[in-house]
Amino acid sequence: MSDAPEKQATDAHWAKGITPEWMSAHMGLQLPASAHSPKAAYETTSRFDTGLLTFTLTRTEAETFLAKHPPEGKWLTLSPSQPDKSPHDFAHLGLAEPETLTTGMRHGDVCPGAPATTDYPYATSDAQCVTLYAHDYTPTRTRIYARAHYEPDISPLPKS
Repeated sequence: MSDAPEKQATDAHWAKGITPEWMSAHMGLQLPASAHSPKAAYETTSRFDTGLLTFTLTRTEAETFLAKHPPEGKWLTLSPSQPDKSPHDFAHLGLAEPETLTTGMRHGDVCPGAPATTDYPYATSDAQCVTLYAHDYTPTRTRIYARAHYEPDISPLPKS
């Protein structure tokens, strides 16, 4: 057994034909009509698949979007002492990884379609959850990042 860090799966590849509209529907998050610069990607591996979605909104639009998609628990902030995250997921879309942005960043797990009862304090077993990040990168704009993991080969991908 090696102490070397785990490397990216050699069978990993980015799927073709992934649109922001498809990814938002797959995640259960409605892409706002006012979204600017929407981007999406989907990586497949033998271990798990990763779906990515990002777009920008005005601060007011972002607060409305986030109110429609509250986190399990509460919004969390990243501390400057977080371990470095090597660029991979959002770097594929030409963006910094949200975990590397500590100023103006909050995040939480959002479970679209999960029952809103106290019987399900952790709805992850009953619904597909998405890690949602909101980065207030200017006084008037917020970038939304969403990342979800899926079982490999379960998701029917768009025909390219």
